[in-house]
Amino acid sequence: MKIAFLTLGCKLNFAESSALGKELVARGHTRVRPGEQADVCIVNTCSVTDTADHKDRQAIHRIRRQYPDAFLIVTGCYAQLRPGDIAAIDGVDCVLGMNEKFGIPALVDRLEKRAAGEGTMTCVGRIRDITDYYGSWSKDDRTRCFLKVQDGCDYFCTYCTIPYARGRSRNTTVQATVAEARKALEAGAKELVLTGVNIGDFGKSTGETFLALLQAIDALDGEFRVRISSCEPNLLSDEIIDFVARSRHFAPHFHIPLQSGSNEVLRIMKRRYTRELFAERVEHIRSLMPDAFIGVDCMVGVRGETEACFDDYVRFIEALPVSQLHVFTYSERAGTRMLELDLPVVPQAERKRRSEVLHRISQQKTEAFYAAHKGRQAVVLWEAKREGSALDGYTMSGFTANYIRLSRPYDKSLVNTFQTVTI
Repeated sequence: MKIAFLTLGCKLNFAESSALGKELVARGHTRVRPGEQADVCIVNTCSVTDTADHKDRQAIHRIRRQYPDAFLIVTGCYAQLRPGDIAAIDGVDCVLGMNEKFGIPALVDRLEKRAAGEGTMTCVGRIRDITDYYGSWSKDDRTRCFLKVQDGCDYFCTYCTIPYARGRSRNTTVQATVAEARKALEAGAKELVLTGVNIGDFGKSTGETFLALLQAIDALDGEFRVRISSCEPNLLSDEIIDFVARSRHFAPHFHIPLQSGSNEVLRIMKRRYTRELFAERVEHIRSLMPDAFIGVDCMVGVRGETEACFDDYVRFIEALPVSQLHVFTYSERAGTRMLELDLPVVPQAERKRRSEVLHRISQQKTEAFYAAHKGRQAVVLWEAKREGSALDGYTMSGFTANYIRLSRPYDKSLVNTFQTVTI
């Protein structure tokens, strides 16, 4: 059967869609090509905010219009949290939650055996042929691979639905994960990005540690580099930072969720650290890797975030030596503990204003980070995607180890290669 995928949200979703795609191909199915009609469409959804839910619905309608005769399966976090809402969308044939997602290959096999004209098969979470596909990896069009090392979260922050959508923290072994990393490298990957819901929690279900995983991956031979995706500040230990600084393959690139620079708001959120601990982590990184790129997740507008709290937050962020902010505007999420708190609600217009304030700070910090590296030498990994037009001349882009994006005229011979350049 011909399969079409549409994936939304985080790197973990893309890694899981890739794992499903590889399993379907191994069973004899094919990916749909441009101009072909799909037999089965799979939409892998995100539900981190109300905006994400809205984009999910738009995507479902769009893919139904594109492939009107296909069997449409919707899965992912939105499907886990709001299956009834999705099932009510015209044209959706099957809704599968997170526990059923990896039964899709078995479902497609059964669909193939169905006689033509027997009608649709509607199902909401009925597949039980399950595996979590830990260690699965996906190669994007820019030569890097996303390696899933962990799933689920045990934190239950008051604003977040992810533990309800993804379940408890779990992982496979260091040995199995390293085996998948080796396969990705043998397939030509030059950059691995370790992904998960709460990757610093790796090892909880196997009695191992995240640091042990990093050490084992770093011991692999070859010319490649590794990036760590978002890691909670209370789990990003000094030992991990020390190791990255002296490692062979790990990039000086960190993405750390702060969520708020106000300790009062962090308490409301039920985060497991203070802003002082966060600042200590950033300073430790800077002391060992002064050129490291440090990205920070920030949220604005949660219940209880008073004007004084936000002003305190802004002062903290402005003084923090980080490279970029990834700003989220809080949205009320059904089923979260935040809705049970009797706290002042920030008006939507004020949430938007606060988001714009942090976006401006982020732009200033990123521009300053780039400017500080201008004229220096760095090693860039050139990616496969061709950008621009024949009229203006095609270009290609790539990233340095510390995540500075560079461009140059397109040269096919440089795709997926490292090159020393002057920024």
